[in-house]
Amino acid sequence: MLTEYMENTKPIKECTKEEIFKELLNFTKEQLTLRGEIENKKKMYYFSSEFLIGKLLINNLINLGIYDKINDELTEIGLQLTDFENFENEPSLGNGGLGRLASCFLDSVATLNLCGDGVGLNYHFGLFKQKFEKNMQKEYKNEWIENDSWLEKTDKKYTVKFKDFSLCSRMYDIKIIGYKGNCNRLHLFDVDTVDESIVIDGIEFDKSEIEKNLTLFLYPDDSDKEGKKLRIYQQYFMVSCGAQLIIEEALKKGSNLHNLKEYAVVQINDTHPTMIIPELIYQLRKNGINKTESIDIVASMCAYTNHTILSEALEKWPSSYLKEIVPHIYEIIVELDEYVKEKYNDESVYIIDENDTVHMAALDIHCTFSVNGVARLHTDILTNSELKNFAKIYPNKFNNKTNGITFRRWLVKANPRLTKLISHYIGDDFIVNYEKLADFGRYINDTHVLDMLLKIKAENKLELQEYILKNEKINLMPEGIYDVQIKRLHEYKRQQLNLLYVIDKYLKIKSGKIPHRPINFIFGAKAAPAYVLAKDIIHAILCIQSIINNDDEANKYIKIAMVENYNVTYAERIIPACDVSEQISLASKEASGTGNMKLMLNGAITLGTLDGANVEMAQYVGNDNIYIFGRKSDEVIEILSEKSYNPIDYYNKNKRMKSAVDFLVSDQMLKVGNRTNLENLYKNIKEKDNFMTLLDFEDYCDVKDKVFYDYENRLDWARKMLVNIVNARYFSSDASINNYNKEIWKL
Repeated sequence: MLTEYMENTKPIKECTKEEIFKELLNFTKEQLTLRGEIENKKKMYYFSSEFLIGKLLINNLINLGIYDKINDELTEIGLQLTDFENFENEPSLGNGGLGRLASCFLDSVATLNLCGDGVGLNYHFGLFKQKFEKNMQKEYKNEWIENDSWLEKTDKKYTVKFKDFSLCSRMYDIKIIGYKGNCNRLHLFDVDTVDESIVIDGIEFDKSEIEKNLTLFLYPDDSDKEGKKLRIYQQYFMVSCGAQLIIEEALKKGSNLHNLKEYAVVQINDTHPTMIIPELIYQLRKNGINKTESIDIVASMCAYTNHTILSEALEKWPSSYLKEIVPHIYEIIVELDEYVKEKYNDESVYIIDENDTVHMAALDIHCTFSVNGVARLHTDILTNSELKNFAKIYPNKFNNKTNGITFRRWLVKANPRLTKLISHYIGDDFIVNYEKLADFGRYINDTHVLDMLLKIKAENKLELQEYILKNEKINLMPEGIYDVQIKRLHEYKRQQLNLLYVIDKYLKIKSGKIPHRPINFIFGAKAAPAYVLAKDIIHAILCIQSIINNDDEANKYIKIAMVENYNVTYAERIIPACDVSEQISLASKEASGTGNMKLMLNGAITLGTLDGANVEMAQYVGNDNIYIFGRKSDEVIEILSEKSYNPIDYYNKNKRMKSAVDFLVSDQMLKVGNRTNLENLYKNIKEKDNFMTLLDFEDYCDVKDKVFYDYENRLDWARKMLVNIVNARYFSSDASINNYNKEIWKL
């Protein structure tokens, strides 16, 4: 196929790798154009501030169904498709689980042949490119847009009205191909006036020049007024473009707008796109729909996904900012708030509070027809605690849709060895029919299959060792355990708990207590640029990494690798090699998690709290195939409500804990680190510890030691792997999207 395509240019054997890559890119784009667009009277529009889509060449070839053919052609000239991954930039359009979930969902929507497009922004530099300098995180612009990329520049433009000026948008598209099927699109809006040259120092730029900076960065620093206002500009720009697109497409299909819900359904992914609600109302009124009906129409076609239990993550904006930026939208928000206040005498459910602050989640809940959590526990906590008063008003509106992951990206692409093994025994239907993965469970006592699982894991670990050695100059021990914590850096995810265990293990080795087998502790995480304590945690991890990896007495037994600029590409390398999956958030704080599902699917064993989707994972795999520690969510909620937690009490009672915490400011750490940063973390853990690291420390250490002990029974460990792989079928994004469509979208 590729050879024939290249006949008109240059024989493939005479081409450089870069020339072959460009031809591969063009060939794949051409193949995508040959696939049809998924069409339907009613379309779903998935609004999200993030789409962490990852590199697309191999993924698109897999979904086109021609990966093997192309790879075989390349094999004949001594190459393979993975040789070309470094030529492709990873689109920098997201940060963590929120954006990766959105991307998995778009893949599943297309694979299930449902008509649904994504709507977001075309960030030029994404969140940031992370580099480590002097054991500190430093942020730089993450340039990814090239002339030859998956972005398709369209002629579609919309005028977005702000108070003092208007901007003209430009729509770019990325085609989303379903597995052996047809295409939907990811619509990314931009402005032609954006000026990349205004970024002069790291990620610093003038936040006031909206026409130049609007689409430069995802989540610009909002620690000052200008940053907060820029976020509002971004969010409104995205939803205004999306709303105008929705109405344009509905009118083209024959809608009279009174029946818009028959043509469109909007899924609001977290609170960032909330202004789609007043914007759609505004656009309908511009088209002649009256006040009351416009509200009813929008409420009947918008659905909201809540992704957090943390109150600080539920966006709130000062009314003054909205008045200053989008007064026409603020007027509609006031109108909606007045309606709520007329109906309910409860300040906790008001859209605009007594401090003149607009609560975006409240707006979402009142003005949509569906509100869903993303794991059973998360939804229960929302309805019984955090959003209890809303749930009383709308008992039938709240529902659960547990998150999921696409097997195409996270098994077929990321772990071809495991995919081949499973396909050999049960066929490849499981790639699109997730329930078929249950058939692999028949081999739970087949020693050959179990041995093959261990062999595949060992090969993946060797590959990761080589990759990390090349990129980080850290030489892991592939004969050892790969203990992995990869996720956004946040206190509630408790990387600091893992860090204290590593310190404790190091101190034990120095005292002569040697582990059964070498252990590699692998971290990957970015901290928000203005999140000081999160950056202090990264600093401490990098400091202990420097100490241990350069200590010849200890580094035979433990190694640390905090990988730089963790992203989808890195995840695809780490996840297939992982033995132990760290899912250690404080119970009741993680909405769901999706990294836990990806690791589970690839045969990692979970060490975690009963938080988020871990609860459902534990129910499916059974207590023998997951390691649970720590306080349960109801206990944590009770402790928080009583304000009875005092970390210093735990610090003083436990010598092992005290030694680990004190090491943060030891001479060894201060020699390689910054006193201010290390003391800030040390004092915070001792005096505040907002997410109860010390509360769960002892149990975490004991259970983690048991994990490492059990790892030595290799056949039994392989059985645990197989049970996890088989039961990951419950966390397919295809299953999630089936539920969204059946119960919410009804496409």
